[in-house]
Amino acid sequence: MKAREKDPADDIENDLEKKKLYIKAFYNESWERSRGHPVDSDTVTLLWSVTVSIFALGGVVGTLMVKLIGKFLGRKYTLLVNNGFAISAALLMAFSLQAGAFELLIVGRFIMGVDGGIALSVLPMYLNEISPKGIRGSVGQVTAIFICIGVFTGQLLGLPELLGKKSTWPYLFGVIVVPAFIQLVSLPFFPESPRYLLLEKHDETGAEKAFRTFLGKENVSQEVAEVKEEARERRNICLVSVLELLRSPSVRWQVLTVIITMACYQLCGLNAIWFYTNSIFEAAGIAPEKIPYVTLSTGGIEILAAIFSGLVIERLGRRPLLIGGFGLMALFFGILTITLTLQDHASWIPYLSIMCILAIIASFCIGPGGIPFILTGELFQQSERPAAFIIAGTVNWLSNFTVGFLFPFIQKSLDTYCFLVFAAICIAGAVYFYFVLPETKNRTHAEIRQDFAKRNKAYPPEEKIDSVLSDKINRSPEPGSSSVLDNYTENRIV
Repeated sequence: MKAREKDPADDIENDLEKKKLYIKAFYNESWERSRGHPVDSDTVTLLWSVTVSIFALGGVVGTLMVKLIGKFLGRKYTLLVNNGFAISAALLMAFSLQAGAFELLIVGRFIMGVDGGIALSVLPMYLNEISPKGIRGSVGQVTAIFICIGVFTGQLLGLPELLGKKSTWPYLFGVIVVPAFIQLVSLPFFPESPRYLLLEKHDETGAEKAFRTFLGKENVSQEVAEVKEEARERRNICLVSVLELLRSPSVRWQVLTVIITMACYQLCGLNAIWFYTNSIFEAAGIAPEKIPYVTLSTGGIEILAAIFSGLVIERLGRRPLLIGGFGLMALFFGILTITLTLQDHASWIPYLSIMCILAIIASFCIGPGGIPFILTGELFQQSERPAAFIIAGTVNWLSNFTVGFLFPFIQKSLDTYCFLVFAAICIAGAVYFYFVLPETKNRTHAEIRQDFAKRNKAYPPEEKIDSVLSDKINRSPEPGSSSVLDNYTENRIV
């Protein structure tokens, strides 16, 4: 897998902020060289805003491409082809300074967004489908762990001694080539998703072989039987479209849960933390030239918290980690608001603010940082999963764009009280998950679906038939009814 499934320049916008002056100077030089006159400040601000936000728009485009590409290529080969976007984006951004064209940087950011949109939909889907139900959460958490490793790597490479200089900042974007190359040479040795092979390609032999490779054992009859049971329940149901999934009453609450989960994932305020990090470190007496090194602690906390989540998720479950994560974030946001308001009243208060920042980051990575992608794969059957990830990805990237666009205005209006807005979002999400979300650990997709069926008060057509058939079998037979029931069952099987 890639060591980083999202653009490093997106997840560490604080590092991108440090390079803002370098990039804006590049815009000025490139504009004057190509157009013969200096660029005005408003245009520079616009170009900067487009550079930052266009990544999220690329993510939406990539997400919308998933179903079309995945239908023909499958999970594995979609990930392989997606590396073409990553490599082309890295080359465009890395050589934009040498070419003297800021347009290459902007186009590269967009293409990198496409890569991120595809990867963050297909990779969790692939991990969900290759994992036994007993370790499905831990394997799914791998996505979050490597995202955190990517953040830390970007922070490290962004230090002034490495690539954080005026002459080398474009190569920080070009580092994306490394994880893309690693995936290109390693992923071909892994099998395709066995669930995809059996349910969509009807290749039972290939599915059994894939199960044996992933599970490391010869007898995979139980795993194959579990997938066949899903196939039996969903017979004659083709891949559903996004519109069909949104209209289906049998998955109404699953869709709503995924939408709220992804919206809270982006709107919970973690990105806003970076806005205050440097000022809080300075208030604590840390020299400005030392702040980049201290910031590495945030990346380290992210990695440790994500690994901890992966180790305990199959013991504690998804619900406690998700609800607890959002609840703790709301608590520490409240404390951070108080410490930021009073930080000039005592010398020790800024240190308390730093502790709150680290606690918020840890709370996010323990639960909300990875579980939304796991849930999207668990709440839907095979035929619905691609459309579900399109919905989840679209909400994810649009929410990312929204918070990036609106936060400066919120911060300007509310100042340090802006974190109360994010605390309210975290509380709302925790309350919703407490009352609606069932526990999904160590459960089959069919069992999870049954939990939601009670709330949806609607069943898929196949399940309705099963219910009717069961009622007829349990009912006392009337004269001549046996042959009718046998004919009905036989026709349904055909």
